[in-house]
Amino acid sequence: MTQVVLRAATLEDVESLSKLGRDSFCAAFGTLYRAEDLAAFLEQCYAPAAVAEEVSDDVHRHRLAVDPASGALLGYVKIRVPSYYSEYSDAANPMALCQLYTDPDHTGIGIGAGLMDWAMDEARAGGHDALQLSVYSENYGAQRFYARYGFAKIADIYFDVGDQRDEEFLYELRFSAPPATSPG
Repeated sequence: MTQVVLRAATLEDVESLSKLGRDSFCAAFGTLYRAEDLAAFLEQCYAPAAVAEEVSDDVHRHRLAVDPASGALLGYVKIRVPSYYSEYSDAANPMALCQLYTDPDHTGIGIGAGLMDWAMDEARAGGHDALQLSVYSENYGAQRFYARYGFAKIADIYFDVGDQRDEEFLYELRFSAPPATSPG
């Protein structure tokens, strides 16, 4: 992985998170939507007020990948407990991976892998038996990335952007139960 520092998000990061979320989403998916649908979605999900609310709440956690020299935000991952997708699985305590974004100019250099490793470690450390995420049905690169980590498709779901409904796949990675310890 390229040299980055991973750290928790604070309210001081809201503007950078908002911009990177918008830029990453638009770079990957911006051409799929009518302008008014895209604008409404970006306002709902990436407006600074929406991002600040998530950074401040008790259910979301953001981990940032920051350039140690410049302090520039190069990527982030957002996790959520409880998972949005619990109803689709028999996992007892799943965690959701909501967003995993890197700066479009810094993809393919290991930042996403470092953030994914952090999310998986957080799920295991938190006693979660599964990590769940949704991926656009035609985002083959992301599907290959998640498959390398052992994620498997468990359901067909939908993702709404304004009035447009996209077909998504729900992926899940199950974690083994920790080994039982014998009474000492």
